[in-house]
Amino acid sequence: MQDFRRLKNRAHELALDVYTVTKHFPREEHYGLRSQLRSSSASIGMNLAEGCGRNGDREFARFLQIAMGSASELEYQLLLSHDLGLLEKNSYPQLHARVAEVKKMLASLLRKLRADS
Repeated sequence: MQDFRRLKNRAHELALDVYTVTKHFPREEHYGLRSQLRSSSASIGMNLAEGCGRNGDREFARFLQIAMGSASELEYQLLLSHDLGLLEKNSYPQLHARVAEVKKMLASLLRKLRADS
């Protein structure tokens, strides 16, 4: 359970960081890439929360898979933002590492759920 709390915290911190770095995106990106980055980063934690509220490990695992999909989306959106020059120079490596950490934690929890069932 401690690992799950850590995962929830990491996902939340990642979303907060994404909101912070996208605050200064150009106006023309407010309804484009900025919105997509914010949505996918928030979706990770939201799916963790919703999965916790469901009955059983099978449903929880389904929401973990959705969270993994959102993390993969975020990973690409960060790369695109970096390559377009929208992110500050030091932001991309840090955010990429945080997404990779969250994805590893999600994969580990999924493996544990599958092994237990």
